[in-house]
Amino acid sequence: MTPTEPAPLTGASAPCWVHLVTRELAAAQRFYGAVLGWTFRRGAMGEDFVMARSDGVPVAGIGAVASDFHVAVAWTPYFSVRNADVASDRIRERSGTVAVGPLALGQGRAVLAADRDGASFGVWEWTGRAATLAPTGNRAHAWLRLRTRDAFEAAIFYGEVLDWESGGCEVSYVKEEVLVRCDGRPLARISSGAVEAAPDPMVRPHWQVQFPVEDVTATVREAERHGGRLLERRAVPYGTEATLSDPDGGHFTVTDVRSPVGSDED
Repeated sequence: MTPTEPAPLTGASAPCWVHLVTRELAAAQRFYGAVLGWTFRRGAMGEDFVMARSDGVPVAGIGAVASDFHVAVAWTPYFSVRNADVASDRIRERSGTVAVGPLALGQGRAVLAADRDGASFGVWEWTGRAATLAPTGNRAHAWLRLRTRDAFEAAIFYGEVLDWESGGCEVSYVKEEVLVRCDGRPLARISSGAVEAAPDPMVRPHWQVQFPVEDVTATVREAERHGGRLLERRAVPYGTEATLSDPDGGHFTVTDVRSPVGSDED
């Protein structure tokens, strides 16, 4: 892999997983199976959870627990940590919120939290054998962008909570954004501009989960055919992005951009 290619969602302090909390598990499987071509397999966390696969490789989790835990339908990134209790303490110490956990799930312990500006995220401590979530070919299955009020302040918060420095992750500033790299490869962007009190979840601080696709137009069309909605479509350097809502209200982004950074940014 070249340095401009996105890293796999794995590794200490790095994003390790993306998870959809929904109300209707069967409906979510039908939608994402049709739109993104995923197949599904029951995991070790019970009948309300499935693992989504692309070409047989795990790419995401889906759980029908929105009603049980009184949380919003949403896609959430999880970051690997060495100790979920320590991470929870760091979140609270820095004016973030721990909503759920640490909770034992399968081969790990999970925490659902929000940063001090209200963007939801999770942390995951492996307690069993760590899965290898390598990308297929030269493509990662997802990458992340945090849209928040102050990218610099957010980078400090996440860097301290997740201990990015000791985890081999570096933070740099590229074209008025913060770029997080792990072992030299880009993992996430942090962008300023979201408004804290805005009612629109696309404007409030939030983590945007982006799935690479071959054809954005065809993906949008398929999503709309299966009950989804197009929320925003925009041209970006090197390609196109479209933010969609699934039938249950979960927001996600599809993009034909091959990497979260361009060759002139690396």
